Amino acid sequence: MTEIIRINPTDPEINRVIRAAKVIREGGTVAFPTETVYGLGANGFDPAACRRIFEIKGRPADNPLILHILGPDWLDRVAGEVGGRAMEFAEKAWPGPITLVLKKNAKVPGVVTAGLDTVAIRCPAHRIALELIEYSGVPIAAPSANLSTKPSTTRFEHVVDDLDGKVDVIIDGGDATFGVESTIINMTVEPPVLLRPGAFTVEELEKHLGRIMVPEAVNRTATDGEVAIAPGMKYRHYAPDKMLVLANDSTILRGAAMMAADMDDPIAILCSSETANSLMKSIKLRNISVIILGSEGNLYEVARNLFDAFRALDETSAKMGIVQKFDDKGIGMAIMNRISKATGNSAIEKLGDLEGMLEAQ
Repeated sequence: MTEIIRINPTDPEINRVIRAAKVIREGGTVAFPTETVYGLGANGFDPAACRRIFEIKGRPADNPLILHILGPDWLDRVAGEVGGRAMEFAEKAWPGPITLVLKKNAKVPGVVTAGLDTVAIRCPAHRIALELIEYSGVPIAAPSANLSTKPSTTRFEHVVDDLDGKVDVIIDGGDATFGVESTIINMTVEPPVLLRPGAFTVEELEKHLGRIMVPEAVNRTATDGEVAIAPGMKYRHYAPDKMLVLANDSTILRGAAMMAADMDDPIAILCSSETANSLMKSIKLRNISVIILGSEGNLYEVARNLFDAFRALDETSAKMGIVQKFDDKGIGMAIMNRISKATGNSAIEKLGDLEGMLEAQ
């Protein structure tokens, strides 16, 4: 049976945090909020506890976990080689939504790193998460608190939907701030390489680190033969149960809405408030559900609502969803990364594609 512990995110009740921390120390699992998404945590030094994370989520064993620590002073507990540059960056960027990949030390079990000699580490900018780490006294291994391949959870209610009865404790700590996971940067190479775009933008990384490598394939899912050294690089991710495709431009999105209005099969359009207003003024949206992600002028709002929108799609009667394309600058890169993963890089290139996609469902 899962215990629900409600904790004030701005002024955490320490006795409740201590109760959850005791579960971590004793080898249990705790779902907890961070500034990015909710995490499913266990003692990062306990191989059996970490294996439970994989079992609960249905997560492939070659998909590494992130270790959450209290700050740069904890790096030597989990990293074998830090280096002055990585330490300086950590001291400036933490706590925050940035994960560093470094060489691991012998204390970190292989189950956490998928057998690799590197480990992903971050210090979350969330009071509940930080106090949970502090009172646990150990690094907390934690991927997102959702079933594998499902959209990540940014709200307590969605954690309950996925994990109630499967984990020992779920902390209700309110909604996540950013709504997309941390950025992951490989600091074991020079220049550092972006492995996953996230809430800490490339532009911010470059201010701190200078030149970094942003591989063209950063949004591509790694193949079976490739090694994933960080979460989110391999396997289908973030996806709703229903088919979701990307509209490559606004003309295709509008045309798809016009076509769908005359079809028998209902669809959903996931788009900005500006696009929604434009569509509603010019098209009779028969058989169309509109799920608003936020304003094009505030992509942080879009990011915060993205995974909720993917889950909302599954609650509609729509046969499939079509999602708008956003500018990939700033946090837009993380938004488009998650959309690419959720759609499996499936896009409507021309309007004739839509009818065939609907027939295939």
